[in-house]
Amino acid sequence: MNPQVKLISISSLLLGTTITISSNHWMMAWTGLEINTLAILPLISKPHHPRAIEAATKYFLVQAAASTLLLFSSTTNALFTGQWDVTQLTHPTSCLLLTTAISIKLGLVPFH
Repeated sequence: MNPQVKLISISSLLLGTTITISSNHWMMAWTGLEINTLAILPLISKPHHPRAIEAATKYFLVQAAASTLLLFSSTTNALFTGQWDVTQLTHPTSCLLLTTAISIKLGLVPFH
């Protein structure tokens, strides 16, 4: 892998993590998570082997589904509470959907 590409990928990972951690709005948190997803894909598919490409494709599809679920839960929360703030997650359905989405994105036990 080209050193400049590797540097950009690692910088994008740090940028996405920083955006996600420091966000107060659901859309900014989602943006940071998407930057992380798109930055890790070249690193996964670096060895040009069919299994690496298959793993990157599966990772992308699962992360896209989790991102969709995260956007749906934040929209549901905004519908019920009128707030897009990360700290105002009070509706039980939104909380359950968000917990599921974050669990999928982190790869926790039932979702790995």
